Amino acid sequence: MRNFTVVVERDATTGLYVGSIPGWPGAHSQGETLDELRANMSEVVAMLLEDGEPSFESEFIGTQTVVTT
Repeated sequence: MRNFTVVVERDATTGLYVGSIPGWPGAHSQGETLDELRANMSEVVAMLLEDGEPSFESEFIGTQTVVTT
């Protein structure tokens, strides 16, 4: 079993949840619910892994909060 970090955002126009795996081209999907997004992302990852091991273009480190004055 492998784990991949998915960044999730909500599209302001459509209201859909949009997910992507940082640094992995093609690893993105969307869904009306978080459960649907999770299922869709699982399908995308399985499909991409059929082509072999991923070659990440970057490494996800985390998030930061920026405070302005």
